[in-house]
Amino acid sequence: MITVETSHPTECGMQNVECGMQNPMSRITHHASRPTPHAPRSSLAFTLLELLMVIAIMGILAAIALPTIRGLKPNAKVAATRQLLDAVGRARQLAVSQRTTVYMVFVPANFWTDPAYGYASWTTNDQTAAESLLDKQLIGYAYVCLRSVGDQPGMHTPRYLSSWKTLPQGAFIPQGKFGPGLTIPNTALGTLSIPAFKTANNIPFPSETTLPVAGARPYIALPYIAFNGTGQLVSGQSGQPELIPVSEGGVIFARDPNTKVAQAQPPQANEVPPGNTIDNYSLVYIDRLTGRAHVERRKVQ
Repeated sequence: MITVETSHPTECGMQNVECGMQNPMSRITHHASRPTPHAPRSSLAFTLLELLMVIAIMGILAAIALPTIRGLKPNAKVAATRQLLDAVGRARQLAVSQRTTVYMVFVPANFWTDPAYGYASWTTNDQTAAESLLDKQLIGYAYVCLRSVGDQPGMHTPRYLSSWKTLPQGAFIPQGKFGPGLTIPNTALGTLSIPAFKTANNIPFPSETTLPVAGARPYIALPYIAFNGTGQLVSGQSGQPELIPVSEGGVIFARDPNTKVAQAQPPQANEVPPGNTIDNYSLVYIDRLTGRAHVERRKVQ
């Protein structure tokens, strides 16, 4: 008789099977149930001490940078003096190159009150040119020659060698230079008595095509400096240099409220700060013999 033995898995084997077929969800649950360690807390706010330190550092940096920032601010007087210096040099250069006397003429205040101001008899172009100079009083200049190479003897052809130019905004030539003069004490050159510009009434104004008016003065009296064909200064007081001061501030012109066009009314010149023409003088100094110019300024102590 044949006996068939039936084998049964042992307990250990069942355990192995169960170990190999564990429920995945039970594993996830197991891991999820583990306690999570707490992350370190971070603070997003400044403490009072940190804020005070930042404010103190910013104050120190501002105190260090402020003088430099002020030095970068445009200085209208310096810019105007530099431009005027270059303009005087240009007038001398034109005189030498043209081999004739060149006048650097300036726009005076209240020029329309001159007896030779013949606006009513001028052409429309000359009237327009005169009106355009109303807002150039004390700040405008141009170059003119009364005779040129090639002119016939006794025949002169006045010519404007440039358009009318102006000094930078924020500066002007003080009224005293147009008359009656001014005095600046305690300069590096001593006390300077600065005479007014010489004036000429034989220069066409406002343009080279303007016809003269009848009378002893054909044209209005124009302030000027002049250089001859060799570059020497031929204006101002004999034997003395020409001194042109520059003031810091502005010139206010009366304007039509609708068109904003300047009107024929006296300009208002304001020094800012007051008295800087004398207290903080800046002069274009022109040597008479050579015609060369340089700047004289008050030195900061």
